[in-house]
Order: sequence, then structure tokens, then C-alpha cells
Amino acid sequence: MIYIHIPFCKQKCSYCNFHFSTSLHFKDEMISAMKKEIFLRKDELQHKTLKSLYFGGGTPSILSAGEINSLIDEVLKYFSFEKDIEVTLEANPDDLDKNFLKELSNTPVNRLSIGTQSFFDEDLKLMNRAHNASEAEGSIKRAQDFGFENLSIDLIYGSPTSSLEIWKENLNKTIALDVPHISSYALTVEPKTALNDWILKGKVLSPKEEEQNKEFYYLSDFLKDNGFEHYEVSNFAKPGMHSKHNSAYWKYQEYLGIGPSAHSYNGRDIRSWNAANNQQYIRKLENNALAKESEVLSENDQFNEMIMIGLRTIWGVDLEGLKTKFSPDVLEKLQISICRKLEEGILAVENNHLKIPEKHWFLADGIASDLFMI
Repeated sequence: MIYIHIPFCKQKCSYCNFHFSTSLHFKDEMISAMKKEIFLRKDELQHKTLKSLYFGGGTPSILSAGEINSLIDEVLKYFSFEKDIEVTLEANPDDLDKNFLKELSNTPVNRLSIGTQSFFDEDLKLMNRAHNASEAEGSIKRAQDFGFENLSIDLIYGSPTSSLEIWKENLNKTIALDVPHISSYALTVEPKTALNDWILKGKVLSPKEEEQNKEFYYLSDFLKDNGFEHYEVSNFAKPGMHSKHNSAYWKYQEYLGIGPSAHSYNGRDIRSWNAANNQQYIRKLENNALAKESEVLSENDQFNEMIMIGLRTIWGVDLEGLKTKFSPDVLEKLQISICRKLEEGILAVENNHLKIPEKHWFLADGIASDLFMI
């Protein structure tokens, strides 16, 4: 699969470190550089038929439909698409107006990942989002009107401006809108963000873990009751609507990342990442050079990543697969590490796959880290 990271970002969110980008002035240069990178790296993927093409990163919906098409055409010079390829565009609700959606419906893009976050204005103001609650709902309806049925929305829970009752209303609205895929995350407070500053100054309360825990499990139970499968800690889908792109990450498959800050993985032991600096990225490619670095993952690194990712999913970690990939010493240490957790019910083995029972998923990352090889 191919991931195209768009470095243009038109807003600064209070819960992450995205910054206003001056790269809008260099959009043509950037698109040209990304096309050059696709050409230079066309032989890196072992599989030439793609099942997923994903436009993500800053604000991909800042691109015109024509610019998106030109990047897709560049990919098609060197790769082919599976018949049911998933072509996803991340979008902000306020970018999905009728004109853009009409043009986008005539491109190969067939899935939208919409940064809804909440259907309540107080939450959106806290997160410093550019859209309001009305635009959040309206963007979904407009997308559906233009034939985009494969939709995913992001929802944030555990906000100090929210409550369990408000969270329930957010989820009821999502069901009413017939959205088939939901990615949902607890609000986190990052350093050097507006939200962190407001909390330090006492303008808003800090998120409470016990409230987030309660809202997480309500989310899981409610969506399962409404026909969703909880297939990864933060992801829920109606039958047949799993994200092909994200599922490939979680199953350790190869992917090629194009654009500043984009990461790539060969499916085995090599990970690479592009320079984050936009100008450095462009200038390197103008000289037919790649602005990337690589690392060879040690056995411990590979093991830790497989454990961390696998234990966040319903598929778990394939124990038989571990035997073919790792040394007996690593497997012996794993056996020692999991014994007590199996007895306590924090871990379970089903069909030779190591899993975390769903009732412990809120603590999945901590449980997985206890099994890491140092």
C-alpha cells in the first residue's frame, strides 16, 4: 500500500502539535517533489498491485480534486490497483463543501476519513477546531449525498467540556448518520499546545482517566449493540467496512510513505522516514536524491512492535508466527512474562493467538509494554 503524507496544514489544533504551514506557497513545488519521490521509490514495494492508497497528514482536503487526481495518475504509472482498492482522503468537515465533493466524486477517491471530533460546539472550541457542530453533521450528509458511503469519522472522548451524557449523544448522532467506521481516541494533553496552557492556567480542567475509562467502555458496548465490530482498541466498523489501510499496518505488511515526515516499512526489518523539513525535502528531490533516513530493526525492536500492535487488535499475536521469526531465547522470555498475566486473565490464548481480553483493552499499551524485550 502507499501512504501520501500531505504537509499542508491550515489550522493549529489544541490537542496536537500541528502548526500553521507556510508550505501552501510551495504547493506546486511540493506536488512535483512528491511525484519525483514516487518515481525514485517505485521499486521499493514488493507488491505492485495496491489494495490501499491513503492521503493523510496535515490537511489533505486543501488539495484540489485535480491535484489529487494528478498524484493518483503518477502512482498509476508504476503500480496497478486491485479491483476493490480503498482510496482514502482525510478531510476536515469545513472543507467538504458541495463544489469540492462534486469534483472529488469524479476521482478514484472512494473513502473519506473525516475529522469530526465531536458534534458539540463546546468540545470543538476546546480543541480549537475550525468547524462547528453544524458543519460536522452537514459534511457527513453532503458526502453521502455525493455517493461517499464508505465514511470514517474521528471522535474524541474524555474532554473536560464533555460528560458521559454528552458522549452518549455524540454516539447516538453517529448512529443516526449511518457512519460505518469510527476511530475514537481519548483526549490527550500534549506539551506546548493551547490546551496544555489552558490547563496550567486553570482555565479548563485536566481530563480524568476514570471518566475516559468509563466513556471508552460505553463506546465499545454501545457500538457493538449497534452492529459494529471492535476490531482494534480505537477502531470500530460495520461488517465488511474495516479500514484496509490501517489493517495492513496492524498486520505488519509493507507500505511506502511519500511526502515530508512520511514513514515506510518493508514488512520485515527496515523502517525509513522522510525529512520533516519541507524545503529540505523539496531541494533533495530537485537533485534526484531522497530526503530519507533508514534503520534496521533489531530482533528486540521487531518483537516489541509486533507485541504492541498485535495486542491492540482482535486478531492478537500469532504465536506460531513468532516461532518462525524469533530466536528460542526471545520466546522463552515471552513465556516467562506472560505466565502470571494468563493466570490473572489479563492475557489469554485463543487458537494459538495471544490476546488481551476486551475488558482490559483500555490498558492495552501498558500490558503490552510489560512484555517488551529490552
